[in-house]
Amino acid sequence: MKTTGIIRRIDDLGRIVVPKELRKTLRIKNGDSLEIFVDNEDIILKKYSPMESIEEAAIRYVESFNQVIKHTVIVTDKDKVIAASGILKKKYLGKNITEFTERGIERRDSFVERQKKTFSFVEGVEDFGYYSFSSIISDGDTIGSVIIISVESPILESEEKMAVILSKLLSGNFSDD
Repeated sequence: MKTTGIIRRIDDLGRIVVPKELRKTLRIKNGDSLEIFVDNEDIILKKYSPMESIEEAAIRYVESFNQVIKHTVIVTDKDKVIAASGILKKKYLGKNITEFTERGIERRDSFVERQKKTFSFVEGVEDFGYYSFSSIISDGDTIGSVIIISVESPILESEEKMAVILSKLLSGNFSDD
């Protein structure tokens, strides 16, 4: 375990403040949930991602969708790519998302780029091509996105709809029905 040298007091209501520098470094924003773990006498806080609970399903879905549409398919939570398939899989899988992707998720966007252009959905990766983006929404909260990328041919309307369908399939994994 890495020490930060930061010490905080617990207030009368049992709260502690996570320092701004740590929140920024760990991409923790106001309203984010933290999961609490106990390891012997250590308390461990981890940023909570509901998408992690369906990561295996997301992997199966992106593989299946890629076999049908032959484009790269990625699924993100609000921080990183959790599932990817297609020719760009290794470039995207596990990478942190960019502010562009984060804003798209927060705005609940669903759109397609039919003009070939440069884009960056994850940090340190820039591509030139076409894409479709659909936010994943569960119980009124945004939790991630589905992105279909093609570096060769424009995204067809049917493929754009596939991104929306996949986002709805993934959000359906959280319903109580």
